[in-house]
Amino acid sequence: MRTLLLTGFEPFDQAPVNPSWEATRQLDGVLLDDGVQIVARRLPCAFATAGDCLAQLIAELQPVMVIATGLGPGRSDISIERVAINVNDARIPDNLGAQPIDTAVVVGGPAAYFSTLPIKAMVKAVREVGIAASVSQTAGTFVCNQVFYLLQHALVGTEVRSGFVHVPNLPGSGEPTMALSTLVEGLRVAVLAAWKTSVDVVEVGGRVS
Repeated sequence: MRTLLLTGFEPFDQAPVNPSWEATRQLDGVLLDDGVQIVARRLPCAFATAGDCLAQLIAELQPVMVIATGLGPGRSDISIERVAINVNDARIPDNLGAQPIDTAVVVGGPAAYFSTLPIKAMVKAVREVGIAASVSQTAGTFVCNQVFYLLQHALVGTEVRSGFVHVPNLPGSGEPTMALSTLVEGLRVAVLAAWKTSVDVVEVGGRVS
């Protein structure tokens, strides 16, 4: 059985839960239709430790694909990210109190990495089951972007495809939301599309958010 690593984050900014982990944990152990099993793991929301935790998981599990997820506050759909940039610029402290401003994720690293997932096929698949989704052109500059960049940096030149998905908040948060059951199904469909699609589809546009 091969492993598809799916990660979410622990809660941050005094929130009681993080929807990225609440959704991904429900997909732990799910079998895709060709002998690939989803393994869900939680990452710390901290610049100093998230990357090391991710690297340890990759070394331990030897996944055939890695999809990281995180909360996108204010977003109303499942946002498949296109690009990670080599900048940390935190608007709030992380869970260890660090707040890097205008620092590099990897000193001397490329300015950016693109996702190696079929991002538009994933969006198309999620929309076809009636769940809101879009391509996003920015993953921000907080720990989500850092993890996305470090993930692509670690796997560049390998056959392991990888990328990042931002998810909306859950109901009751006072901002755009998505029900947990909808979010779980949307992620499942997106992950399945990522695994089964070798060449991305041609779809018009994305959005900036």
